[in-house]
Amino acid sequence: MLEKLAENMENWQKVENASVVSTGKIIEKTSNPVIRLMMEIIQRDSQTHYRLQELIVDSLKKKAISLTPEDMADVWSLIEKHLEIENKTIQLAKDSLDALKDSKMVVQQYLLGYLLEDEEKHTHMLESLEKVKKGMYPYG
Repeated sequence: MLEKLAENMENWQKVENASVVSTGKIIEKTSNPVIRLMMEIIQRDSQTHYRLQELIVDSLKKKAISLTPEDMADVWSLIEKHLEIENKTIQLAKDSLDALKDSKMVVQQYLLGYLLEDEEKHTHMLESLEKVKKGMYPYG
């Protein structure tokens, strides 16, 4: 089972590398700032995904990953403050989209929609980390 997981991660890394190459070709071919920026974002995401997959592979083949209650306690108040920041950005994105609701500014709506989704993703990541934290402490 763990061998299969490591193999899947390594295969997935190859796909992420192909994504980096593909987005690079698109960036080279266009001077449009919207297309270029979206491809750069996807490219960076693929590079980050590769790093996450590498961490998983290393945890299976080299050394297990640990995340202790102490690790979480050391930074948890800062994470909670950061979650407040993320929530503010979500509200700003929603307000900005509302301001364009009846407009024909579809590119701006597209870009703001992306920003909203990304900020919501950050919030989800932190909320999921809180579930991990709670799972470390049987009583909350």
